[in-house]
Amino acid sequence: MPHVSPMYSITGITGQVGGAVARGLLNAGQRVRAVVRDANKGRLWAELGCEVAIAEMEDAAALMSAFTGATGVFVLPPSNFDPGPGYPEAKAVIAAVRDALDAMRPPKVVCLSTVGAQAVQPNLLTQRTLLEEALSSLPLNVTLLRPAWFMENVSWDIEPAREHGVLSSFLQPLDRAIPMVATADVGRVAAELLMEEWSGKRIVELEGPASVSPTEIAATLALALHRPVRAEAVPREQWDSIFRAQGTRDPLPRIRMLDGFNEGWITFEGKGATRVKGRVTLADVVRRLVAERLVPTP
Repeated sequence: MPHVSPMYSITGITGQVGGAVARGLLNAGQRVRAVVRDANKGRLWAELGCEVAIAEMEDAAALMSAFTGATGVFVLPPSNFDPGPGYPEAKAVIAAVRDALDAMRPPKVVCLSTVGAQAVQPNLLTQRTLLEEALSSLPLNVTLLRPAWFMENVSWDIEPAREHGVLSSFLQPLDRAIPMVATADVGRVAAELLMEEWSGKRIVELEGPASVSPTEIAATLALALHRPVRAEAVPREQWDSIFRAQGTRDPLPRIRMLDGFNEGWITFEGKGATRVKGRVTLADVVRRLVAERLVPTP
């Protein structure tokens, strides 16, 4: 019989992490199936040599087709920063993904979860807790990849820092460092995990080279922007009105997530999890983000 090389189905491929996973696999000479919502989003990946499968993440039948014959599947649900009560949007995706994986039974699955997924307090990241619970009950080889706070969140702070010299921080106290990681490291590690062999369920916790505080973020921005930048704590009593002004219907899940980081109950679990450190520093990420804003849009 002819040898059939592995095929990896990648959901969320149009985002930073999913795209990095796909590029990591392609660079390693692996075959990739790009799972996208519409054909236009798959054109770039087709040009790079990927197969393209069309599937909404809530459509179990389409996902089954996208996962057919896959050696491994990367699960990256869409982010929802303003979920409805009880997380109905996430639950619809989770049900479809679980049904598709249960039907297709790929040899291995890597799921992008989050630091703090083990927390019992309801918060924005509970959406990933529910996903972990659903996939952990399947008779599959599943790796739950729990990355730290994304360094790329600093992108929201670049313009205020450039214009006003201020980093308004919801992470507090300002001198408290927490684990952070670059999306490039998340994608690279996820691709490496997909190409590994393991049995059963495993948890991999991923952080960058060093923990980072808001004060350190401000200093890093100052170097990249060539101007003084200071960190200022945003009073908690203002969070609700700020998030509502940004269009959030129910700020409480996001507020509770921030509480979790600030109070220390959103953190790495340890307890048998494998801890991995990334290579990309905050300075690397900030320099890239600032440079991208200096390039004129065609």
